[in-house]
Amino acid sequence: MPHRFQFDPATLISVASGTSVIDLPRLAIETEEQASRFLLAYGFDVNHAADLDRLWYFHRRALVFLQEKLGFSAEEIPEELRDRKWLGDLRNLLIFASSTDPRQKERQKWACALLRTMHVFVHAESDLFASFAADIQRQVLSPFQQSIFTEGTTGTQFLRGADRPHLEQIALDGFEIKPFKTSTSTVIKLLAKPDAVAMRVFDKLGVRFITRSMFDSFRVIRFLIEENIVSFPHIMPDQSSNNIYPAELFCDVCLELAAGENKNWTDEELDEIFHQRLQQNKKQVLWLRKENSFSGEDYRVIKFIARRLIRISPSDKGTPFSFFFPYEVQILDRRSFARIQSGPSEHHQYKERQRSAARRRLFSLPEEAAREPAER
Repeated sequence: MPHRFQFDPATLISVASGTSVIDLPRLAIETEEQASRFLLAYGFDVNHAADLDRLWYFHRRALVFLQEKLGFSAEEIPEELRDRKWLGDLRNLLIFASSTDPRQKERQKWACALLRTMHVFVHAESDLFASFAADIQRQVLSPFQQSIFTEGTTGTQFLRGADRPHLEQIALDGFEIKPFKTSTSTVIKLLAKPDAVAMRVFDKLGVRFITRSMFDSFRVIRFLIEENIVSFPHIMPDQSSNNIYPAELFCDVCLELAAGENKNWTDEELDEIFHQRLQQNKKQVLWLRKENSFSGEDYRVIKFIARRLIRISPSDKGTPFSFFFPYEVQILDRRSFARIQSGPSEHHQYKERQRSAARRRLFSLPEEAAREPAER
């Protein structure tokens, strides 16, 4: 075929049609020289020992991940791909992943799976958090931690302004700092979600408030904004989710309550009033819920992603610099929290749904043909 009309469909579709490289069926690399140039553009020079060692490190990470996290047995992975001595040159992985020989279909499939996993690890372990984890955690989490006070006798946690404690304090059922996502957790998430890319993992770091009522959940939001713990202009609106209570309707009901004579509603009475108004308007209500196919229907939460400007002052007299880093805030009332603790949204079931999706995607399998790993 004349070169004028010779295009590799997979590569072209990835570039010009928004298809993730993870979903490509194969590469188009035939020689070691082509593989070297490909890897150099990707960010690694195979002629530099440090770069080559780093690639072999990601190869090992991918093998361990496939076996320990996704449940594939070592015997399932072709030995010529998992054994460094058999594989010889790491560039062979790219060549094997490009094969169209039907006799090498199994090897080609596993070479692609390994490269997909390596690719996600490269991104997961090469971001800003990998280099500045301590600074990021301190600057993001400290404002939240400084606003949490524990009553000594009962152990009750309160959200209270450090400078204006007389204005408002909110009793909480709990406050949690979410364990930051490890690179392994990030890899599972990125593989599981076709629309996810490495630079769009926003919940590596986050906090969770468990409130005593739906009304208190919105009080927490007000507190975080008024105390400037969260800068609302830095919230990413396309990442927000709220299926606890519609914010517009909540504000309407609050205006009505403020205009009424009774200003001393109990939490139970407020819940009943808000519930009645929701039932009256349920046909008009538009819920804000970011799609997450792995969360159960019982998972009811207000969730948003904000960003904080992180400032780094190098200790070697280098030039200070700054960057934005995202973090997640979750707010649940006690009933919602109790449901997810005992219902189908329980964490290990959520994670298993993610793992199943990751296994399917690694081998480009449709959902109905989900392949489970071999028994170990």
